Amino acid sequence: MSYFLRKLGFYVVALWAALTLNFAIPRLLPGNPVDILLAKLQQRGGSVTPETREAYALLLGGDDSQPLWNQYLSYLGNLFRGDLGVSVSYYPAKVSDVIMASLPWTVVLVGLSTVIAAVLGVLLGAFVGWRPGTWLDSLVPAGTLLAAVPYFWLALILAYLLARVLGWFPLQGGYDVVLDPGWNGEFILSAVQHGILPALTVVLASVGGWLLGMRNMMVSTLSEDYVLTAEAKGLSPLKILRSYASRNAVLPSVAGFAISLGFVVSGSVVTEQVFSYPGIGGRLLGAVTNNDYALMQGVFLFITLAVLGANLVVDLLYGLIDPRTRARS
Repeated sequence: MSYFLRKLGFYVVALWAALTLNFAIPRLLPGNPVDILLAKLQQRGGSVTPETREAYALLLGGDDSQPLWNQYLSYLGNLFRGDLGVSVSYYPAKVSDVIMASLPWTVVLVGLSTVIAAVLGVLLGAFVGWRPGTWLDSLVPAGTLLAAVPYFWLALILAYLLARVLGWFPLQGGYDVVLDPGWNGEFILSAVQHGILPALTVVLASVGGWLLGMRNMMVSTLSEDYVLTAEAKGLSPLKILRSYASRNAVLPSVAGFAISLGFVVSGSVVTEQVFSYPGIGGRLLGAVTNNDYALMQGVFLFITLAVLGANLVVDLLYGLIDPRTRARS
């Protein structure tokens, strides 16, 4: 129990640090978001008054004339109330509404793609490592090559071959624009068809790393004494593979799953842009382009919470899978 309490305490501190950095980084950047927006307003012929500046400051989630400590407390209070401010890019929509409208698309795309890539890579890596030196080892350089290819380059190749040339999948968008979003069969089928191509990009770019890591751990695990003992007892190869070798070899992959989540989410920004997919990546890029600091902070916050939450779950599961972890803590 003390192991789990220490883990929870660590992640509470990590969450507070992430929230603090999310507050501090935009204020440490050169310039002021309010001044940038007012400069754009002046370029378009608008008039800037003290009242206008105060209105823009409140629009971005606070009054920058207050002391920094008061701004920080107000920022934390707004977060706990679920108030992330108003998006300049999608005014007058709230940041939370903009994020919640696009978050399910990224969760389904990246979440399912990551799980498929991890499971497929671990299974292939287990079989390749179980018989090293056979023809199965040819999968390793092929997977490594795909993992080394940039997301956007692989996305462009797949879009050209599978969508433009062969016409198997839609080229852009998250669903057919003539359909009304809703929980009906026609819309869900359209969303699945539009999501296969970007999901395939994520899977192909990620599976090689899982395969290589699991393969190397399997080769190392096969030389352990408990595997040799199981073979000496006459246990079947399938039993040794499932209960002894792969169960211990998969532990680093379980730990690395949550760590890789952050890299997959950052990579999905490029993938979603290539396919014009209506996910968090497109919203983040639009926020950067339009200097929408409130939306940028909101997206960064959600990505941070997702990564911290995934790491917490994996750490807790790791303690259940490997009792030696709790004993050492």
